[in-house]
Amino acid sequence: MAKTVLITDDTAFMRMTLKNVIEKNGYNVVGEAGDGEEAVALYRELKPDMVTMDITMPKMDGITAIKEIMKIDPGAKIIVCSAMGQKPMVIEALSAGAKDFLVKPFDAERVVESLRKISS
Repeated sequence: MAKTVLITDDTAFMRMTLKNVIEKNGYNVVGEAGDGEEAVALYRELKPDMVTMDITMPKMDGITAIKEIMKIDPGAKIIVCSAMGQKPMVIEALSAGAKDFLVKPFDAERVVESLRKISS
C-alpha cells in the first residue's frame, strides 16, 4: 500500500507543487494544511506516514507544529521544506524531531530521495 503524506505549507502553489511530485512517485497525499494548527489537527485525524512541514506560517509556525506532532506521535516522520535555510533554523527543526530538511526552491529528485530515506 502507498505511504500516506500530509503536506503543510501556507502557499497553495507550493502545496500543489509538492503534491504533484509526491503523487507522481507513488505516495498518497491524504491531506493539506495551510498552517501549523491545521497540520496538528490533520495529523491527529489522518495519522499519515509522513509530513512535509514549512517553517514560516500564520497561526502556528512549523517548529511549534513539529513539537506538537511529536507529542502526539514520537515516531512521526517529518520533512521540513522551507526557504529558511539558515543553519540555526535547520538545527532547531531537526532537534524538534524533523527527520530531514529541504531548502526551497527544491529539486523534485531531492524530495523523493528524502521521502524514501525516512520511510524505509
